[in-house]
Amino acid sequence: MSKIPHLVRSVIPAVALSLALAGCVVGPAPYGDEGGAVVSIAPPGPQYEYYGAPPYPGWFWVGGYWNWAGGRYVWTRGHWQAPRAGFRWVPHQWQRGSRGWHAQPGHWERRR
Repeated sequence: MSKIPHLVRSVIPAVALSLALAGCVVGPAPYGDEGGAVVSIAPPGPQYEYYGAPPYPGWFWVGGYWNWAGGRYVWTRGHWQAPRAGFRWVPHQWQRGSRGWHAQPGHWERRR
């Protein structure tokens, strides 16, 4: 009977730690309905964003971009981003193709 409380005391912290770490899983951000969508209307020009000083030394500003959502362009605000060693940030951009405009979401690219 004395082994049960000891077992419970050792299992509960392990379960709590597992649950806490499970919340740290990072996945790609959803991009609405632009994934693969072709838009016949060119995106508007970029908007001016005031972003102030970085929250932490070394962080950089990732500028906002026009997103295609609900049948129209919607501005997605920029944000501060921590750098990633060995990578560079490639900004979001719209490219014109033979069928219209399609989005290339911003992403990290390994430096060469």
